[in-house]
Amino acid sequence: MISSFSNLSNLKQRLLSAIVGVIIVVVSLITSEWTYFVTLLALCTLTQLEFYKLVGIDGMIPLKTWGTFTGMCLFSLSFLVERETLPASYYFLIFPPLSLVYFIKLYRKADKKPFTNIAFTFLGIIYVALPFSLLNVCAYSQGYYSHEIILGCLLILWASDTGAYFAGVNFGRTKLFERVSPKKSWEGSIGGAITAMGMAFAVAYFYLDLFDWQWLCIGGIIVVAGTYGDLVESLFKRSIMIKDSGRGIPGHGGFLDRFDGLLLAAPFIATFLKLF
Repeated sequence: MISSFSNLSNLKQRLLSAIVGVIIVVVSLITSEWTYFVTLLALCTLTQLEFYKLVGIDGMIPLKTWGTFTGMCLFSLSFLVERETLPASYYFLIFPPLSLVYFIKLYRKADKKPFTNIAFTFLGIIYVALPFSLLNVCAYSQGYYSHEIILGCLLILWASDTGAYFAGVNFGRTKLFERVSPKKSWEGSIGGAITAMGMAFAVAYFYLDLFDWQWLCIGGIIVVAGTYGDLVESLFKRSIMIKDSGRGIPGHGGFLDRFDGLLLAAPFIATFLKLF
């Protein structure tokens, strides 16, 4: 079964993986807030572990287990606080595990660059766990759990990625940011923007938890921040000379490859929903 799957073309692997992944995510979001929590926590954890693994390839020694545990705590706290299960004062619980990073590194005698590795430990939390945690802010921005907001954002992001991929493959000529990502093109970005905004219009029609103009603004945020998120991750991979962040998702690479746009878009979407 596995060997036959690996013999498929990259496009077929990509499509099959996308279908399975979309079904899992959509069902978990719609079923309940707790299935949403479990699924997003798992994705956050796997993505953060993948980040630390890649940093290790570059010779760094971050606190992989403790950093991931702290990221899980941050995500769980934000979920419980936004759900109003816990008061906002419980956010202070995240500071002790963050501070313990220094304590732990103090006793790692073999670590030749402790503060560099401390910095990469924190970066894994800020780059991965924090954006995932801000999705909880988005999910509860209306005062109750709204799967429409999270699913709508993901649908727009997926539409952007799909449009960019096919437009880039078929029409890509003009390099977008050749120094960082030689394969990305302006034509692909424009194709992604068109499909993303088309999906934003569709989401605004069917999902009523936000106003139409809010969905269109979120679409614009995802187009811009999502594109930069893709470029930032490409810069990261280029700095350690790898093509894909992992092999966790056949045809798509790793979890960072799939959620790079979301990592940069989530802070802007959460801020937008809180202010407007």
